[in-house]
Amino acid sequence: MMTLLSGKKFDTNCRIEIEQSPEHFHAHVELDGNIPIYPGDRVQVHGDPVNVSFGEKVVFDRSATVQRAGWLRRTWTKFAGHFEMAELYEVSFTPGRL
Repeated sequence: MMTLLSGKKFDTNCRIEIEQSPEHFHAHVELDGNIPIYPGDRVQVHGDPVNVSFGEKVVFDRSATVQRAGWLRRTWTKFAGHFEMAELYEVSFTPGRL
């Protein structure tokens, strides 16, 4: 049953970029070797929590563990993702001004 939900697990290095400024508010993780991440896969970045003050940008390297999704988790994630996307489409337009 375990292989239905989870597949291969491996460690890799990664680069983390966090910025909190008037122009940008983001946190990005880039795995070494541009390892692709697919629906249902999990990535855990190791290390202490990071605090970034307003107006600051930090870039640093850490290690991460990638847990590939098994076929059941991957299929469920793709299926459920369609409903999550549908929430973005729930927009109504009214003619003229109110």
